[in-house]
Amino acid sequence: MKLAITGTPGTGKTTAAQLLETDVVHLNNAIRERELYAETDDARDSRVVDFEQTEAWLAERDPTIVESHLAHRFEADRVVVLRCHPEELHQRLRERGESQASAEENAEAEALDVILVEALDRHGEDTVYEIDATDREPSTVAHEIDRVLSGEREPSAGTVDFTGYL
Repeated sequence: MKLAITGTPGTGKTTAAQLLETDVVHLNNAIRERELYAETDDARDSRVVDFEQTEAWLAERDPTIVESHLAHRFEADRVVVLRCHPEELHQRLRERGESQASAEENAEAEALDVILVEALDRHGEDTVYEIDATDREPSTVAHEIDRVLSGEREPSAGTVDFTGYL
């Protein structure tokens, strides 16, 4: 079974994934280290991912868990979308050195459910699991991800609503 852990940057994906007792591919690291990108976007200080090359790289490794804000864009049997209230998300991103513009853009994307909608479009309601990580300890979030892996948790897309932030 393949599990994708995704969400807007700053929702706690990497932190929670590091607590899981299984191997996790941290896709952003792999993209950077293996140069799985087509170009760099200097204005946004980011890389433009080569999705075909990245998908081929993932297919060669066949990982059980992939973690990234892009993980939902690839094959998966189940998709966990971590969520975080946009105000908290903005604060987290600023604390880790993101620009004001980047923090605002990501907070707005979170309020608009951008990643959730993309995950639902690609994978469908029966395979998407939404987890609000706003006020939860990373260990609690990791436990919920383990419950998704074991089949103890039901799909739950559409249970988190941050539109009031807008």
